[in-house]
Amino acid sequence: MENLFLRLLDEKQTLLIDGATGTNLFALGLQSGDSPEFWNTDFPERVAAHYRSFIDAGSDIVLTNTFGGNSYRMKLHGAQDRVVEFNRAAAQILVDQIADSGREVVVAGSMGPTGEIFAPAGLMTIEEGRIAFTEQAIALKEGGADILWIETLSSIEECQAAVQGASVTGLPIVLTLSIETNGRTMMGITPSDLVALQPDLPVTLAAYGTNCGLGASEVIAAIVNMRQAADLVGVEPILVAKGNCGIPEWVDGKICYSGTPELMANYAQMAIDAGARIIGGCCGTSPKHVAVMRQAIDNHTKGSKPSLEKIESELGVITSGARAQMSGDLSIAGGAAGPGKKPSNRSRRR
Repeated sequence: MENLFLRLLDEKQTLLIDGATGTNLFALGLQSGDSPEFWNTDFPERVAAHYRSFIDAGSDIVLTNTFGGNSYRMKLHGAQDRVVEFNRAAAQILVDQIADSGREVVVAGSMGPTGEIFAPAGLMTIEEGRIAFTEQAIALKEGGADILWIETLSSIEECQAAVQGASVTGLPIVLTLSIETNGRTMMGITPSDLVALQPDLPVTLAAYGTNCGLGASEVIAAIVNMRQAADLVGVEPILVAKGNCGIPEWVDGKICYSGTPELMANYAQMAIDAGARIIGGCCGTSPKHVAVMRQAIDNHTKGSKPSLEKIESELGVITSGARAQMSGDLSIAGGAAGPGKKPSNRSRRR
């Protein structure tokens, strides 16, 4: 059977993903500390409204409400035995909303990190992670997912576990890292490391890239650095940019994001110029932002790779590590994280 995601990649130069899940569910009544996955069965109409808002905004791809839907994250809420139930329901709700809209939209099964630190830095084994990701991946496929979207990962070992687990479904797989520590993930992985990882994975990824992180400017820098690394080894990957809507700020007792629709429109066009073919928003990105990004993408002709000066003048400051990677000065960028490094492994909710 033809896969919709792969067909749309052949038909369109750029695909638009949705925006934030957590941010928009909070606007619908989700409370801090609650697991959004429970809403897939407790409040399916609210999850449906969330999905429909991004479908109507023009998204080509919408992610399921399953970012924390693996057994390790569900165990924190005493629901590790409901992984299959929550993931199937989330995908089925999205399938129904797309059918009702009359549009062609890809159902992307969201798979976030386990929240555990993998060996050798921690105790989690790749095999343990693989088992958890396999359970989630199969349930998402059963619910109707077209692709599996592994996102916000930080370590090579968790990437390997997640891709191994997802690969049993036979669905196309997308993998994105969160670049947020001076041009690296929390576990020290650079954009070029992600490119270099590809031959070591059990299947060829349909696309890979970066999401979340420090803001739109850092995402563009990461895409430039991935493109440069890919060029050096003579590969032509399909790159993903899913940046936060500006920078988070604490306003009146809650987190708000500084990005305007205009900033996200500039970011979308710059992401195309940097080499990304799949573009969307992460934390703080609303349907309003995505609708403007849709227009920006549709009205843009790919230009030259954006310079550091252009990125910073339009989107914000880039960290020194990302700057160094763009210039090719790895002595400034610093070495990779060693096996003994144990940074905080927080699992951010989009």
